[in-house]
Amino acid sequence: MRILVLSQYFWPENFRINDVVEGLVQCGHQVTVFTALPNYPSGRFFPGYGPFGPSYENYKGAEVHRVPLIPRGKGGGLRLALNYLSHALCATLFAWRATGRYDAILVYAPSPITIGIPARFLRWLKGARLVFWVQDLWPESLAATGAIRNQRVLGVVDRLVKWIYRGCDRVLVQSQAFIPSVRAHGVPEEKIGYLPNSAESFYRRVEKGDDDLGMPAGFRVLYAGNIGVAQDFPTILAAAERLKDDTRIQWIVLGDGRVREWVADEIVRRRLQGCFHLLGTQPPERMPHYFARADVLLATLRREPIFAYTIPSKIQTYIACGKPVIAALDGEGGRIIREAGAGWAVPSEDPKALAEAVAAASRAGAAELAAMGARAEACFREQFEREKLLARLEAELMEASG
Repeated sequence: MRILVLSQYFWPENFRINDVVEGLVQCGHQVTVFTALPNYPSGRFFPGYGPFGPSYENYKGAEVHRVPLIPRGKGGGLRLALNYLSHALCATLFAWRATGRYDAILVYAPSPITIGIPARFLRWLKGARLVFWVQDLWPESLAATGAIRNQRVLGVVDRLVKWIYRGCDRVLVQSQAFIPSVRAHGVPEEKIGYLPNSAESFYRRVEKGDDDLGMPAGFRVLYAGNIGVAQDFPTILAAAERLKDDTRIQWIVLGDGRVREWVADEIVRRRLQGCFHLLGTQPPERMPHYFARADVLLATLRREPIFAYTIPSKIQTYIACGKPVIAALDGEGGRIIREAGAGWAVPSEDPKALAEAVAAASRAGAAELAAMGARAEACFREQFEREKLLARLEAELMEASG
């Protein structure tokens, strides 16, 4: 098949769509990616990129066409709105760059859902079937993060979402809990499919080496990913504060994001310098080696109904590496860990419960932690294994192309 992939985010930004594109190419399909200039999460263009290019690249056998946009900067509301809308506008105006005929269009849709605007235009322009893969629910996520509070604006977004969904031939959801929202926005049941995320092939259990990779000694609780508002760092910091007298417990954060500076300031204010460490961003391919040196991996989200519906992609990443997980998550994410027996699941925004889970993990023996890690890995193989899900996506695209 000839497949056109639309995504505001793509390599060198670290998103799961990178691996999906690589997998589709490996399956023998001709893949073209229509995306933006990379600027996530720092808010600045990546080295080697500027406001106007480069516009054409190749990524592991896929053609990549990039359009301009206003970078997200520090992630304030106005700047994010300009970032989202400038990409939607430029991707529509520069749609002619996606030359040729396509059998199917695959849209990868985390926030913002405005990617659906050029997607509908390209569906009309190319006459290809449109498969929309929902990673985040709008307008619910906007209200949950506080990005937009005005009810009139949220109403406009709600109507935009309905308009986008109406133009899709198939709507896939990364969590089964998304289905009621998608259905409520006018998508018939028969057009909705469940396709969770997997993890890149390099996310696998690796042996722990002698080098600690700059990580402090002790019982290591490791968080990897975006340092943002949704990830509820106030709860993490409050839990660390409760346990700071236990000098063996070390909290380690790998990543970057819009509240990183605030977290750094809070570490000093709460006097957590001896137990809370920001180690910066690391290449994704190196993450399994950091995970191998951690005792437990941490996943958190704020207490919002929309987040309870979501399976954070770090869950698949963590369990693929065969490590026990502490999940301060309501809903789907916590359910997966609890049902698999792969660690500890506690409510969101509950520092006391999170601290108790970390304390319990620190008292667990090596054999108990290893057994949890083995159950985590088995859960990944059964529900989220890369080749299985890639085959299901391939079947969805083939069916859509008719």
